[in-house]
Amino acid sequence: MKHARTLMVALTAVAALAACARDETATTDTAAGAAAAPPPVTPAAPALTDANIVWILDQANMGDSAMGKLADTKATDPEVKRFARLMMSEHHALRLAGENLAKKLAVTPSAPPADDSFAMMKATTDSLTAQARGKAWDKAYIDHEVMMHQAVLDKANQALSAAQNAELKTLIEGAAPVIQKHLDMAKQLQTKLQ
Repeated sequence: MKHARTLMVALTAVAALAACARDETATTDTAAGAAAAPPPVTPAAPALTDANIVWILDQANMGDSAMGKLADTKATDPEVKRFARLMMSEHHALRLAGENLAKKLAVTPSAPPADDSFAMMKATTDSLTAQARGKAWDKAYIDHEVMMHQAVLDKANQALSAAQNAELKTLIEGAAPVIQKHLDMAKQLQTKLQ
């Protein structure tokens, strides 16, 4: 249960941060001759600190490793099970690299302000845990993995430009191709499971 909560937190953090990064645009009614209203002013999200970036990466890796463990027990498709085991292995390795770098740099991971990732992660984990095994479960897991890896990849790109420490940037640059590989694999499985 502790791993499921951790997974939920990580995936929620990624999804919440990806949602925060979306650009909202306003539309105006020019056909009616109405004056264009100025776009709504939304406060900019606070810049990510290195401590925030380390936290986000740690939560994402811990979460996907835990989700892979759940999938290893609930998935029925052999390819989905292999994917789940790869997620456990490679995200565990990425997490260890991040933990080691955080120790080396004496950076204490810190959640970004107003982070509600725990609730979102818990909802996802609870939903997949409650769902019966079978083809529908396999598809729901892979659909989630596509969404999550895309969000993590987007967040990694954002973190790369926000990171202050060169070694942290190198860690992100090294992790990005692994995340992209996972996304590509998940998309292939998603097509197969349609």
